Amino acid sequence: MDPDALAKAFVDHYYSTFDTNRSGLSTLYQESSMLTFEGQKIQGSQNIVNKLTSLPFDQCKHTITTVDCQLSGPSGGMLVFVSGNLQLAGEQHALKFSQVFQTKQPTVEFAPTLLDESSKKKIGDSAPDVIPEWKDQITLRGLIVSAFLGTLFCIIAHKLNLSAGIIPSLNVAAGLLGFFFVKSWTTFIEGFGVSTYAFTRQENTVIQTCVVACYGLACSGGFGSYLLAMDERSYKMIGADYPGNRAEDVKNPGLLWMIGFLFLVSFLGLFSVIPLRKVMLMDYKLIYPSGSATAMLINSFHTTSGAETASKQVRCLGKFLSVSLIWSCFKWFFGGLGNSCGFDHFPSLGLTLYKNTFYFDFSATYVGCGLICPHIVNCSVLFGAILSWGFLWPLITTYEGDWYPDGLGKHDFKGLYGYKVFIAISLILGDGFYNLMKIIVLTIKVLFNTPRQEDLPVIKDIPESELSGTQLEKQKRDEVFLKDNIPTWFAASGYVGLAAISTAAIPLIFPPLKWYLVLCSYVIAPAFAFCNSYGCGLTDWSLASTYGKIGLFIISSLVGSDGGVLAGLAACGVMMSIVSTAADIMQDFKTGYLTLSSAKSMFVSQVVGTAMGCIIAPLTFWMYWTAFKVGAAESPYKAPFAVIFREMAILAVEGFSALPRHCLSLCYGFFAAACVLNLLRDLIPSKVSKFIPIPMAMAVPFYIGAYFAIDMVVGTIILFVWQQMNKKDADDFAGAVASGLICGDGIWTIPSAILSILRIDPPICMYFIPSVQST
Repeated sequence: MDPDALAKAFVDHYYSTFDTNRSGLSTLYQESSMLTFEGQKIQGSQNIVNKLTSLPFDQCKHTITTVDCQLSGPSGGMLVFVSGNLQLAGEQHALKFSQVFQTKQPTVEFAPTLLDESSKKKIGDSAPDVIPEWKDQITLRGLIVSAFLGTLFCIIAHKLNLSAGIIPSLNVAAGLLGFFFVKSWTTFIEGFGVSTYAFTRQENTVIQTCVVACYGLACSGGFGSYLLAMDERSYKMIGADYPGNRAEDVKNPGLLWMIGFLFLVSFLGLFSVIPLRKVMLMDYKLIYPSGSATAMLINSFHTTSGAETASKQVRCLGKFLSVSLIWSCFKWFFGGLGNSCGFDHFPSLGLTLYKNTFYFDFSATYVGCGLICPHIVNCSVLFGAILSWGFLWPLITTYEGDWYPDGLGKHDFKGLYGYKVFIAISLILGDGFYNLMKIIVLTIKVLFNTPRQEDLPVIKDIPESELSGTQLEKQKRDEVFLKDNIPTWFAASGYVGLAAISTAAIPLIFPPLKWYLVLCSYVIAPAFAFCNSYGCGLTDWSLASTYGKIGLFIISSLVGSDGGVLAGLAACGVMMSIVSTAADIMQDFKTGYLTLSSAKSMFVSQVVGTAMGCIIAPLTFWMYWTAFKVGAAESPYKAPFAVIFREMAILAVEGFSALPRHCLSLCYGFFAAACVLNLLRDLIPSKVSKFIPIPMAMAVPFYIGAYFAIDMVVGTIILFVWQQMNKKDADDFAGAVASGLICGDGIWTIPSAILSILRIDPPICMYFIPSVQST
């Protein structure tokens, strides 16, 4: 083995560990080792590390200038002389340093492991100074892995979207599984003696970007909201005799037109904010919390210690995925043919509470969601369930015959069902309205003032000393980010060209939505896309659904009763797609900036992932549509937001005349309450405001029930106890456990759908009744 290569590998590892985890140097010293520093002699591994960790600076960055070495002694030791620069955090000028190492044979044996990871191009940390060209960051194996994971996550997103409408971020799982599959791929290929190229953090970033872009269309493509609101089941759910609910405003899902519609509307958002990427990331230094967290995760994978942690996380994910898959299969056998069979309808809290939807249904998916979602989100969902199903609905029921007619069906909008839907809508609109106004005010405040760090009051940027280590590293990121420029003319011409095609084609799919209305939407959409992208950078909240609802109300009211419902729902999809993808690509640019990935590779991978999603998302939805009664009241996939979106469109056309008695007053009250709760969360000190519930999370159980809230709270209790017992393990592995539970339950959907299509029903119906009735 070349001594110079061994010495360089050792030096790189030593100073990388020194800069990031000084206590980790203990493994390189022995009890006989001695450190001589400024005339002081320190012996023993622990004493040396104690000295190094007590140095009067917490953060530093070594830049190596020279490494000279020679073999020393008959035992295979080595004498290594190092010189270079030491940059301390907050200091303008670097310090010169030099250091001499006398290594022994065990160290020399350790060094080839590091060498193999780079020179033989196995999985590991790529050399920090060698950054692949943007074309090399996009690989065939990466695209294959992206397509596979995109399909899996689309299935999971549809399951969540069609059952409760709450979808947690799966970015961590995407990054982790991308790392795992490419690592497995490379190991398998090399097992046959075939050499392969290194798996870099840039390639990992491209995979994660493709996957998120793909499954993002399953979330924002309207499969659980505006597209499904057009179908016949939503029309019948509301009632043929309901004012404004016309049979002419029905368009059932079709695979070809859904794919075509997504291709028409999903790419414009990518072009709308490209010219602003430098302003948002480098001038205003917007943090984009999800993008930054994903970058930190990917960067950690591509270090020696990070790769070990990632391997443990993958094993943990695989174990809980297996448990969840087996449990879902076991539950299926007891699902029977009835509407109340199986563990999904287990009256775990008693039959009385079960009638008000308070029960634990043993859902691995929503326990996993509870592990991922913040505690306040889970508690807000439970608070909303208690407020609605524990107090409000039982109270309104006592006025049956006074506020609304006796004997109505449980899904009749003239009765209690109308209160459930419209109060939920008022909370959603109130929360969206407040956050929209807040983001607009913040945006105007920053844009019309000198941009300073304190001008971003919601989430402040991480200090550069923590984010990038040194100014030198920041300059490197700036250089890489600006190197592969995307011309402004390309973005502008791309947006105009796609808008022209879409303006001409969308009226062919939705005749009530005239071409001039589509054109008007595309004229104002870039402003909304900027607002949403900027707000997402400040708060990590994408308000795509809110902007979509704005388009829905405006277009529905303009078109009127003759096709206004269908036109408004289609316009909602146009607006939502643009502002959603605009925020997504800015998150990806932030991730790419922090992982030294090219802006071009980020844009291309987003385009490729979006194209995948335009095909995969409709195909996976079609599996649900053909196998299950999606949108039906008795189905496990009720698609709660489909009815809500159709009612919004009807409301925009017909006004409030059809609402039950006092429903409008209650809606005004809950709309105001949502605004007040958000205002209190912003004004009150964080030690108190962190306990104030989030209105958007509260709204969901108002309509669909309390059962999934119980599941999510079980997840948050498990996480809370775990954090109290071992916070480090909880932080490292909670995401992996949650992802395993969600993925396992999601995978079972595929065989479950196949069995349903083949008309193979569960053999057992486990059903619960009071003991008095059973005798």
